[in-house]
Amino acid sequence: MIVDDSMVARAVLSRMIDADGNFEIAAIAGTAEDAIEALGQVMVDIVLLDLEMPGAGGLKSIPGILEAAKGAKVLIVSSLAEDGAEETVAALALGAHDTLPKPGTGRFNGRFSEVLLSKLRELGYADRSSIAAKPAAAAPRPALAQSDEPLRLLAIGASTGGIHALGAFFEALPKRIGVPILVTQHLPPAFMTVFARQLSAAAGREAVVAEDGTRLLPDRIVVAPGEAHLMVDEVNGRLVARLLKTKVASGCLPSVDPMLASAGAILGAGALGVVLTGMGRDGAEGARRLVEAGGSVMAQDEASSAIWGMPRAVAEAGLACAILPPDKLARRVGARVEDAPCK
Repeated sequence: MIVDDSMVARAVLSRMIDADGNFEIAAIAGTAEDAIEALGQVMVDIVLLDLEMPGAGGLKSIPGILEAAKGAKVLIVSSLAEDGAEETVAALALGAHDTLPKPGTGRFNGRFSEVLLSKLRELGYADRSSIAAKPAAAAPRPALAQSDEPLRLLAIGASTGGIHALGAFFEALPKRIGVPILVTQHLPPAFMTVFARQLSAAAGREAVVAEDGTRLLPDRIVVAPGEAHLMVDEVNGRLVARLLKTKVASGCLPSVDPMLASAGAILGAGALGVVLTGMGRDGAEGARRLVEAGGSVMAQDEASSAIWGMPRAVAEAGLACAILPPDKLARRVGARVEDAPCK
C-alpha cells in the first residue's frame, strides 16, 4: 500500500514498484485516515507511508496503521526521514520498521528506485504469527505490593510509542530521585545518540548512550545502545553498565529482559522496573526474574498505551504493583523515594 497525499509521489512510487515483478500494489491512499479504512478491506505486507499529509498526518497515525494492517510492516518514505532527524527517531519509536528520504537534488545519485526495492525485499512479508482472536477480558489489577526497601535503581523499558510515554513519565518524575536510571527503547543503533539527546532535553537530566563499564550515577539516564542489551553490574561497590550482544528469547536487540533480570540479580528489592507501551512481550521474562529477586515492576495501562503488548504481558502475568498512565507511574516512583510504597 502506498499512502501519500501527493499524486505525483504516488505515481512515481507506483511506477518504480510495478517495474519489479516481485511486488504488487494492493491499495493507494491519500491520507492516513483513508489508509486505516482501506486496511480493513485489504491485506498487505508493506505500507509505504509519507509523514506530511492532511488530517492527522503520517507520524501520529503509525500505531493506528500498524493495528489496522494486521502484521504488515511500515516503511516511511518522506522528505522528513533524514538520518538522525527528530521525525525519523519518532517514527521508528512508534513502530515503523524502516525509513527512506524522498529523492532530492543530488541524493541517491539516481539510485533511489534501487534503494527502495532493496528495502522492500528486506522487509519481506507481513508477520501475522501473533494475530489471533482473543476474547475480551477484564483489565488486570495490580497483583503485588511494591517493595518498601530503599530505591537503588530505576529501569525503564519501552517500544512502540515509547518516546511519548517516556516524555510524559519524566515530566511527572521528581527532578531528583537520587538513583541511576536505565532506559531500553527499541530503536536502530544509528538513532540512539539523537534519542539520548531528545530524552535528556525532555527529562531535564543528563542522558548518555551506554558503553561497557559506564558508571551508573544518581539521576543520570543511561540508554541501551541499539546493537546491545543494557545490563547492571557492581564493581567494587559501584554500579556500572554491562553490554551483552547474545540473542534472547524475545528476539529484540536491545531487549528489556536482560536489563530487568540483571537489575534484580544485583540489587534485589532495591530495583524497580517500569514497562511502557510496546508491541510483543519483551520485558515480561525480565520482570518475572526481577520480582522473584525481590524487586518490583510497574506497567503502563491500556488506555494510555500506543500498543498494549509489553505492559499487558507483565500485567496479565500478575507481576505489576501498579498499572497506570506514565505520569501516574512516575508519581508512584516519587512516592517510593519519599518512603511511601505503592499500595
